[in-house]
Amino acid sequence: MTTANVRNWQPYTLPKNEDKYYHRRSGAYGRPDFAIRQDESSTRPISRPVGSPRSLILPHTDEAGDPYYIGDIYEQSQVRLKLSKPVDSNGASLTPYLDHIDRLTDGGWPQLRYLADWMRVTTAPPKMKLLRQQDKNERASRVKVALLEFDAVSITRYDISTAEQLASLCPRSSAGSKELISRLFIVEDLSRDVIETLGSHLDIDPMFFRGQISDYTWYNTRDPWIELPDIDLVSRNRSFCHVRYSSTRYFRDRKSYSLARIEAGGFNVLRRIDRDGNWVPGADIPDSDVGTVRSKMSYWVQPRKATDSGPVIAVLLLDPSLIEGFPLWGDYNDFSACPSIADDLPQRPPRGSIFENITYQLQNMPAQDVETITRDPRALFQRPLYVVCAEWQTLLRYSNTRLSQLEWEIEDPYLRHLQEDLSTTLDKIHTWRRRLPIYKTLVSEVLTKVIRRDHFAYASTNSLLLLEKDFEIILDELNRLHERAERIMAVVTAVMSIEESKKALQQNRSLARLTYLAVTFVPLSFVSSFFSMNEDVTRLGRTFWIYAAVAIPVTLLALVVVRFSDTVVNVSRRFLP
Repeated sequence: MTTANVRNWQPYTLPKNEDKYYHRRSGAYGRPDFAIRQDESSTRPISRPVGSPRSLILPHTDEAGDPYYIGDIYEQSQVRLKLSKPVDSNGASLTPYLDHIDRLTDGGWPQLRYLADWMRVTTAPPKMKLLRQQDKNERASRVKVALLEFDAVSITRYDISTAEQLASLCPRSSAGSKELISRLFIVEDLSRDVIETLGSHLDIDPMFFRGQISDYTWYNTRDPWIELPDIDLVSRNRSFCHVRYSSTRYFRDRKSYSLARIEAGGFNVLRRIDRDGNWVPGADIPDSDVGTVRSKMSYWVQPRKATDSGPVIAVLLLDPSLIEGFPLWGDYNDFSACPSIADDLPQRPPRGSIFENITYQLQNMPAQDVETITRDPRALFQRPLYVVCAEWQTLLRYSNTRLSQLEWEIEDPYLRHLQEDLSTTLDKIHTWRRRLPIYKTLVSEVLTKVIRRDHFAYASTNSLLLLEKDFEIILDELNRLHERAERIMAVVTAVMSIEESKKALQQNRSLARLTYLAVTFVPLSFVSSFFSMNEDVTRLGRTFWIYAAVAIPVTLLALVVVRFSDTVVNVSRRFLP
């Protein structure tokens, strides 16, 4: 299988010596009005956040303020009331797909309200007040799509950067292209124009886009961005699936993390970075950190009968990639075997972009895999799941590393001294006890709703079962890590109890010393007071000897009584009624 006719594709290349900044918010540095990141490579393809500084603020932060100003789930949407849809000069709507979503929202699919609001705002609705009109126009018109056309001898790539190009390459039906095996649209970051064009031309179920635009793992009772799961009977009949996973990113300092947050604020889809905060003295660079990014991947196939002719039409939605920071441990290896010493290395795009990586993987599908697409359209989703599996494997290794370091902190008194006490370790363990069950849920969803799904579109086979064992291994390892975290929690709690007991014992010993001291001086004070009642001091010559003869035995007697008082009490209880 060869790759041919790769059209209109030139990675963005930064000129030499061009200054690149982000906005100064959150500790980042840059020009006062606008921000682009400083990059060390002059030939690295990057996606640069554009827009006003306020438009780069992530929602659900202190800077963004209360997100419920758009209306909670029980109120009418303020976005729909305040933002009108674009129309032409005659007043006709330019967004027929958004009109369709509005009708569905009012007609029995209330969770599509958030997608309709998202298309009006052109990004996460809570950012409505943060965007200028120029920001909305820029976000709405973003298009980064790669169209792959598969036939028996080649794979052709078309790169699309405008909605007009996308519409021209996006026929409403699959008829009339019998020589093609499949047409796959790969989309990085969604926008209003991309959803409008793909949705109206391919008649895509709006729930497909709804599942890609946000990254929430839990909800409050007021949230209008709630996603309630379909019952299994309904989800089995849908021709799309969603995969949630976590990717990792290493940041050398807090400034780098702040830059990454600003970069994420430039995405249309909502993606946030969760800081780990498990910095280990002596092992990590001070202020360095690892962030986990809540990521998603969605795959849709155009419904048809198994007997219909024409190519398989499919859409793959991918997250934009962070440029700031580094892939943890230098990223995962290629999924193919290492070439022989006599072979040339294959040409591949720079690492770092999940869009380019997955497109490259699909462009190099073996011919035998391409032939299976007509029988099982899930064959196109197999290689993207390789990437998901590799991200999980990296996260597993990182989780194991951090738990091992936490055990090390418990064992090593020096590290405990650096952490001041075990309460810091306990806080870190709580983080992993909260995250690991979430990770288990995400992997279980992939297994049950994607890989083991017995019915998908018109497929007669299931190409994804090849990955079942890999995800079972990941789930088993997550279960072991969760059990390990629980054991570490029990050990930390026990060690903290022992430490507290040692402190209490030390305090008791200190009090015992004070008690002995008091017992020693109380008799002395009493006897001296008794003999001081004589007014004639000259007559006290013999008194000092009498004082010593009386005070010393009395003091010793008092000490003996205090020392053996518990024994005397116990003996008296045995022999006295």
